[in-house]
Amino acid sequence: MADPRDAPRWLDADERRVWLAWVIATRLLWAQLERDLQEDAGMPFSYYEILVMLSESPDRSRRMSELADATQSSRSRLSHAIARLEELGWVERRGCPDDRRGSYAVLTRAGFAALETAAPSHVESVRHHLFDVLTPAQLAQLREISETLLGHLLPLASARGDAHTTIIEQAWARLDPAAAPEEPAAR
Repeated sequence: MADPRDAPRWLDADERRVWLAWVIATRLLWAQLERDLQEDAGMPFSYYEILVMLSESPDRSRRMSELADATQSSRSRLSHAIARLEELGWVERRGCPDDRRGSYAVLTRAGFAALETAAPSHVESVRHHLFDVLTPAQLAQLREISETLLGHLLPLASARGDAHTTIIEQAWARLDPAAAPEEPAAR
């Protein structure tokens, strides 16, 4: 990173166009995916993400603090979401046996059924708004760009001590062990 006493390295016209196109396109994509998930499954993406993470966890449960880190949510925001998911019967909160202050979020059968119902239309939305509009060459470029950014940003987050980096690294390694960062990030 440049010394703050140095003059700013302003973006030229082409760089600014790339930057703004990326910012606007990613915001519009997430807004569309959120809208589709709400229309098709009646849930926001944040709830869907929680259900997915619980479904992929051993015993379909995860410590609340770990779940907050994994979803990059504040503890209070996650607690509010879990309370709503409990009202829907999709998640239960259980006490932590070795830490009286801790608790676990546990995916219920009804929650898993809600996820199974929502997943096909959500995947179709992702396919329709991202994969279907790009050529195979563009998808290869998007993968390369995304992996390059991940390779740059994940170690920075890990060096800062961001709790969610371990979870991201584990998820990434499960997706494609050959594509995981070559060296584990410093803890």
